[in-house]
Amino acid sequence: MTELSKEQQRDFEAAAFRRLVEHLRERSDVQNIDMMNLAGFCRNCLSNWYRDAANAAGLDLSKEQSREIVYGMPYAEWQAKYQTEASDAKKAAFEANRPKEH
Repeated sequence: MTELSKEQQRDFEAAAFRRLVEHLRERSDVQNIDMMNLAGFCRNCLSNWYRDAANAAGLDLSKEQSREIVYGMPYAEWQAKYQTEASDAKKAAFEANRPKEH
């Protein structure tokens, strides 16, 4: 395997993150609860991780700001446009597998 410099690793990780965020913005049909039930994370988790990294670096980034970065719009706007009501089965699956820090 090719040895990567710290800068290359950072740059490639940032590029992968940007591509993931763009993919999630394009796939507004995929609901967060489905992501949580299948993968154990969702757009909100991603925005929380982003905010945690910013806060750890000394930048006071709010939950609303980090969500707008991930969603590409204010969270309330995304919810109004794309979020659908989850079925009782999806809600039950989420509660059964809910991550402790979500």
